[in-house]
Amino acid sequence: MVAKIEGKFDVNLSFKLTAKLGNNIAVDTPPKKTTNAKYGVYRLKHTGKSYKIYSNCTTSAKKTITSYSPYRVGWYLWES
Repeated sequence: MVAKIEGKFDVNLSFKLTAKLGNNIAVDTPPKKTTNAKYGVYRLKHTGKSYKIYSNCTTSAKKTITSYSPYRVGWYLWES
């Protein structure tokens, strides 16, 4: 997505995501329960409108666009 925007608008963008694998976690699990865990990158959803502005000051039809950015890296825990 970043490369597509850079090419279309002739701009330079950058982004950075650091994730460390092998993180340890300790959880107190109650008797007769199971603790489940998932590790990953959680995303934040962005929505907006996209349209073109022409030289005669008119605009194209607006389209809704959706993109995602990294929000959090970590563990998701739940008990069952």
